[in-house]
Order: sequence, then C-alpha cells, then structure tokens
Amino acid sequence: MPDFTIETTYHLPIFRHRTYAAETLGAACRAAIEDDNWDIAEKDYDSAGEVHVTGVWEGTHGAHTSPSVLVPAQFDEAVQRRARHFEILLGLLKIFFDDAHAARPPSLDWLARSAWEIAPGEAILGNAPDPDEPVDPPKASHVLARLQEDQVRNAIASVLQVDDKFRALSLAAVTDDDIHAACRTIATTMDVSDFVGNAEFQAALAAIRAAHRRLHPD
Repeated sequence: MPDFTIETTYHLPIFRHRTYAAETLGAACRAAIEDDNWDIAEKDYDSAGEVHVTGVWEGTHGAHTSPSVLVPAQFDEAVQRRARHFEILLGLLKIFFDDAHAARPPSLDWLARSAWEIAPGEAILGNAPDPDEPVDPPKASHVLARLQEDQVRNAIASVLQVDDKFRALSLAAVTDDDIHAACRTIATTMDVSDFVGNAEFQAALAAIRAAHRRLHPD
C-alpha cells in the first residue's frame, strides 16, 4: 500500500475596521482596498474556510522532495472549484448562444458535454465529490417554431390597421420592451402540448413510412 504526503490548508480571514472620508461609497471602498497599512488587523477564526488539499507527494515525508501528484479537483477549495467550473459553463453558454443566434440546433456533442458538466456542477454546489462516470447524453431535439420579436412587431402593425378598438394607438407607441415582455409571457405560459404532440405523431408516422419503404421497396 503506497504512502502519500498530503498538504492541507484552510484560509483564515484577516480584517480591519478603519474610517475613510470620501465623496462616494465607491471612492471609500477604493481607498480601503488601496490602504496597505494593516497594523490594526485582526483574525476572524469564526469565518475560517474549509480544509482543502493544496499538495500531494509520493512517499513518507515527501513534501517538496518526492514527485508531486496532481490534486483531484474535488479536493480543492470550493471557491476554486466554482471558479474553474464557471469558465467551462461560460464557454458552453457562448457556444449555445451562437447556435441560437444563427437558428442552428445544438450539436449532440455539445449537448453531451453540457450534460456531463451539469453533473460536477451540482456536485460542487452540494459539496460532494465529482461523479466518476459521464451521464448519458440527451437525445436530439428539434425546434418546431421560434417566436421572433420583429415578426411580432409586423403582426402589431396589421392588428392596428384593422382593429378600431386601438385606433388611437400608433405603432411607435408599442415599445421594444413591451414586445419583449409579451414574448416572454407567451413563451412561458402558452400551452403548445397539443401542437407538439401532433408533430410527434406525424414524425412517428413519417419514420414508420420511411422504414417500411426501406425494408419493403416493392
């Protein structure tokens, strides 16, 4: 059974109370940050950070003398785990944003990567070890419709032309914020289950017909 020398650490906050005269709160905070006089510093033992691993070496009493071993991310300080995972999730979000902006469905590879990254993200929030096995990637999904705000504005123009109830309202009076809020409301409250169910049924029939033609060409 091999031996490992483990270095563990916890961070102890150091604080001070000092008054600063400044024109604004921001200026006072900046003055406090730039103040390098810590003669009145005190230690805050009640707010000490969690114990985490900061170094691993092979062998007995091997710190900085034996070969070092990479520390598994799950034994790092929680704030560092969150910071590293934030960069990963931000990168994935940018990719999905580009796909959505270009009206492209996300690729299965990136869906699978996202499904995997969600699992360690939940482990970090739960202060639990990272999962050992990747989760199963989701099946492909397909966009049936997209609610576009510029098309909604065109529809508003059409409604205002024919509906006398809104005769006194001009198209310019309906702001982009009005349209954005309305689209969000409709997107989150409108029940499209019947439409989606019908689309799924039609897709099932189309897949069955395609398989039947492939297997029984005559």
